[in-house]
Amino acid sequence: MFPKPSSLLLIPSTMKNPIHLATPPLPCSIIVYFLILPSLFTHTNSKIQNHLERGSSLYVEDDSAFLISPDTSFTCGFHEIGKNAYGFGIWFTHSKNRTVVWMANRDRPVNGKGSKISLLGDGAMVLTDVDRSIAWETNTSNTDVVSAELLNSGNLVLKNPQGKILWQSFDLPTDTLLPSQTLTKGKKLLSGLRNGSFASGYFNLYFGSDNVLRLIYDGPEISSSYWPNPDLDVYTAGRTNYNSSRFAFLDDMGRFYSSDRLQFNASDMGFGVKRRLKLDYDGNMRIYSLNNLTGEWSISWVAVTQQCNVHGLCGRNGVCVYAPEATCSCPPGYEVIDPRDWNQGCKPKFNRSCSDSQEVKFVELLNTDFYGFDLNFTRPISFNACRDICLMDCHCEAFNYRITGEGFCFAKSALFNGFHTTNFPGRIYLKLPGNVKVPEQIFFNRSNSICSAEAEVEVGSTSLYDTKEKRARWVYLYSFATAIGVVEILFFAIGWLFFRSHGLPDTVEAGYRMISSQFRRFSYGELKKATKKFTEELGRGSSGVVYKGVLTDERAVAVKRLGDAFQGEGEFWAEVSTIGKINHMNLVRMWGFCSEGRRRLLVYEYVENSSLDKHLFAENFLQWKERFKVAIGTAKALAYLHHECLEWVIHCDVKPENILLDTDFEPKVADFGLAKLAQRGSPGPALTRVRGTKGYMAPEWALNLPITAKVDVYSYGVVILEMVRGIRLSNWVVEDDKEEEAELTRFVRAVKTKNQNEEESSWLEEVVDPRLGGQFSKSQAATLVRVGLSCIEEDRNKRLTMDSVVQLLVECEDA
Repeated sequence: MFPKPSSLLLIPSTMKNPIHLATPPLPCSIIVYFLILPSLFTHTNSKIQNHLERGSSLYVEDDSAFLISPDTSFTCGFHEIGKNAYGFGIWFTHSKNRTVVWMANRDRPVNGKGSKISLLGDGAMVLTDVDRSIAWETNTSNTDVVSAELLNSGNLVLKNPQGKILWQSFDLPTDTLLPSQTLTKGKKLLSGLRNGSFASGYFNLYFGSDNVLRLIYDGPEISSSYWPNPDLDVYTAGRTNYNSSRFAFLDDMGRFYSSDRLQFNASDMGFGVKRRLKLDYDGNMRIYSLNNLTGEWSISWVAVTQQCNVHGLCGRNGVCVYAPEATCSCPPGYEVIDPRDWNQGCKPKFNRSCSDSQEVKFVELLNTDFYGFDLNFTRPISFNACRDICLMDCHCEAFNYRITGEGFCFAKSALFNGFHTTNFPGRIYLKLPGNVKVPEQIFFNRSNSICSAEAEVEVGSTSLYDTKEKRARWVYLYSFATAIGVVEILFFAIGWLFFRSHGLPDTVEAGYRMISSQFRRFSYGELKKATKKFTEELGRGSSGVVYKGVLTDERAVAVKRLGDAFQGEGEFWAEVSTIGKINHMNLVRMWGFCSEGRRRLLVYEYVENSSLDKHLFAENFLQWKERFKVAIGTAKALAYLHHECLEWVIHCDVKPENILLDTDFEPKVADFGLAKLAQRGSPGPALTRVRGTKGYMAPEWALNLPITAKVDVYSYGVVILEMVRGIRLSNWVVEDDKEEEAELTRFVRAVKTKNQNEEESSWLEEVVDPRLGGQFSKSQAATLVRVGLSCIEEDRNKRLTMDSVVQLLVECEDA
């Protein structure tokens, strides 16, 4: 019996292998076979097969096992991605070396023998390995799918008998966006791991929760957004986060449109050119145009013009330099972990220690910086004072000092996203042990150039790592010799003793103590003694009870005894050590922890003026100036947690009780990171367990939606509206025996009604806390109300981000 015509997989005559037809099993059919053979080949040359019928399969061993689009632009089938390893993908037929645009099993290749892709009888398309295990499958089981087709657009689709598409590869992009393919909410492009690799990497293109199309490095240790420029706000970058949908696409002319108002064009804009938008392994996004004559690609647009602005490009401790192309290097005292994979970065050649006996020196690198991970930012400050801040902080790995005359000082808790460029007006000073030998002039330990994204290189080839190329040099001077460093440490200590003996104010002395202290592990006995057996209770909440204590060095501390939910000593230590590195002036500083058996305690700085609720809802209430200061400081703390700190942290319980006030009524947010600690050891994904306080909890908690930073935005909105009104809007009330209603709902309804019917100046007087007697800034109050209402939108996509809130409040700070 002959094979069914629909199951014959035909390819253009340009393919290297002919079509194989099965030998008829019955001798009587031989005559018939030779009679129809000429007509069969005629049919092959006149029509190319672009579909796979239900019940049919493609086998990896069959070199003719392909689907071809009707216009022959695209081919779909098995593609070799390593030694005896194959992926099922789609590529440009006429490009040089098969340019792949989509791959089903990029992270789980199948064997070169015995693997197959099948359109099963139940409608599912399934990729099976040699051991019959499923490497990939569609979600079309129990449907009436009858065929798989490859369209001229490069889209692989599954259709029912009526021609309706029930599944398409365009909905599951890998690293490439083709013309007419849309990128929407829930979809993303994910780069390859390295040049020539199809495995998933760390760079993403996606729509953020603020509706802005972003490029982000999401590595194993950090996440960092770098496009649009993080130094610019959304509007300055030419985008908008006020749009009701999230979609982006590249059209056939080479024009790109996005719902956040991003638009750009390919340099060869016009019809008739095959193009693709690709997120390359180096984190940059480019439009490529195909030369039909040579099959080569040329770059017709690029997202990041300065490649070293791509975050995470060279891994931890790595530095990106232009030599003249973007190149990864290790700074003095560090060495590359794997020259074939710069995602792993560089490792120190020394053991970092907090021991007072370890000598320390700083090595100066000109025109070099590491983006983010600032322990603190200070200005104006002298160079020596900046150096001393890093010197006395165990977590400081380097500091940056700007040479612009403004005295900018940035102490760094981690070295990611390093770059070296002559345009940068500053220097980084690496903190190294005094015994680390560094020559006065060294060369870059350079890798391959990382800009030529489409270079055709054999996987595993050592040509990528040729060390005979011209090398750039690090030019730097020693800032301090070891002897000078020791002398200065002694000088600092003598000065501290001198100031202490002359009765410095408590705040200054506490500052010196904080700088000289380090995050550490306490014993349970130490904390029991410090708190006088946990006698003076400061407060309690769902996570535990807080007690006041005094350490042996006379520091007043707040000791939080956690509940039973915080288990797993190893995980607890790992998370606490990370949270301990987080440092912001508006966050309560964590000084240490205790983990003994089932006992879990956290040690925080003691904040004198208790919590916001004690000063907002009491008779001795805050005046307007202090309220607005608290609103800005709290917003800055949350923005830091969400966007800047070493690991993105969602607070999950923002409320007045967790906003503490120091002697100057500067706010300090407490209990951040507890949600991260509590999720450890619990089954299921992160933040699945409901946290927070009734009245401040975002609707998504009750709706069982994924929890994002927008839950903090909602809670913050409730808090600032309470600061405006001066009462608990989170309370529930019953009026005239009607159904229970939240004060917040009544307040919002009243404000919206008054805003529609009255002038702003008149209704503000009615909604602002009457205890203030009209003594408040109308522009600031109006801004707080508008921001608060935006923050508590039921649709989280309409809520502001915390960095946007900070910008809006800072703009009217002096009003």
